[in-house]
Amino acid sequence: MNRILIIEDDPTLNEGIAMTLEGPDVHLQRAETLKQAREIIKAQLPDLILLDVNLPDGNGFEFCKELRRQTDLPIIFLTANDMELDIVRGLELGGDDYITKPFSLMILRARVNSVLRRRGDKQTAEQSALFRSGGLNLDFYNMNFSRDGQPVILSRTEQKLLKLLVVNQGQVLSKELLLDRVWGTEYVDDHALTVTIKRLRDKLGTRQIKSIYGIGYRWEQEDE
Repeated sequence: MNRILIIEDDPTLNEGIAMTLEGPDVHLQRAETLKQAREIIKAQLPDLILLDVNLPDGNGFEFCKELRRQTDLPIIFLTANDMELDIVRGLELGGDDYITKPFSLMILRARVNSVLRRRGDKQTAEQSALFRSGGLNLDFYNMNFSRDGQPVILSRTEQKLLKLLVVNQGQVLSKELLLDRVWGTEYVDDHALTVTIKRLRDKLGTRQIKSIYGIGYRWEQEDE
């Protein structure tokens, strides 16, 4: 279910947008002022905001700046201001799209669906790159790592090696493969790999990186 908030002070246009976007997988909320919008957002963040620039109690650009201090939810500007500088300003403030009035409601719907699809793809990518195991939280999308709630600082080489192991958990990865994928064309020997594995074990405090004698390494599920 996608929650869409329409912030538009023209009641006829507001209703027309709502009728165009309504559907079984959409929950629409409507506001004609920033005050009403803030009350809706305070109760629950939407998945997308359609934001008019000129509103009775404020400016959509300033409201976008306010929102960007707390969330990265998608924002599409709706405005009669079609000057190039206004469009650039809206996008630089964090808008995901900028639609000038008058516009086709069907085109608006297509662009709303496009923004929501990109957001869904991003969320899927973030979720697929997030691994939790015991006290470890490994976020390979944002490259944030923690152990028992405390941040763990990893070098780029350590990050690359850890991701290879975790993504292929349960599989034995040969030393040759790891050296090639992590260090590439740089001339390194087994010692660099051994040292990096030890640093990962020490920093993460984990026994899940198993040495397979004479072959390589494997990331195993957390020990029971």
